[in-house]
Amino acid sequence: MRTAAFLCVLAAAAALGSSAHAAPIAALDRPAAIFSAPNLHTWTRIVLPLRTPLSHQRTSVPVLSRRRGWLRVLLPGRPNGHAAWIRANAARVWSTPWRILVRTSSRRLFVLRNNRIVRSFPVVVGKSSTPTPRGRFFVEEALSLPRGSLGSPVAYALSARSNVFQEFDGGPGQIAIHGIYGIGGTPGTAESHGCIRMTTDALEWMIRRLGTGTPVDIT
Repeated sequence: MRTAAFLCVLAAAAALGSSAHAAPIAALDRPAAIFSAPNLHTWTRIVLPLRTPLSHQRTSVPVLSRRRGWLRVLLPGRPNGHAAWIRANAARVWSTPWRILVRTSSRRLFVLRNNRIVRSFPVVVGKSSTPTPRGRFFVEEALSLPRGSLGSPVAYALSARSNVFQEFDGGPGQIAIHGIYGIGGTPGTAESHGCIRMTTDALEWMIRRLGTGTPVDIT
């Protein structure tokens, strides 16, 4: 069973394509107006803020494609996985070799570097009534949590939103990868409200390598 699951992950990783070896990330230098097409006349009246809402880190979003003077980027929030265009001069583009792949069926999280699996961790995923949403997402912001707080030591707040909860505990129904401290759950099971829970050791390994803007694929 473990071998079969691992082969499925290798196939999923290969499906990302060789271009996924270095994922381009746009780090904003200023608030960026959102356009539905690479044309100034298609402004949506929405602006991507310079800073993230919780930790005030610089907003960083994956770049899906480029056109002269424009970047098509993945956006946070609803609808899940939506994308739009920003002006290229609003951001600095850098590349990350890191990517996260979550397989809800096998309840495992895989960390890839240059499209190769370097670590694998069992995780808690959403139960059937509150499933973890699937799709193409990214780390909206990486948060270090106070020792002893719920979900500590780390929370990766994702661009994904719950398909069940429009809001949860006062927030926008945002999906996160976080710890099991004070919350519980057995890695390798499906019993969360949609978030992905991990052990402290796993998160401490990840936080030394993965940060805001990291692509996250959930299947």
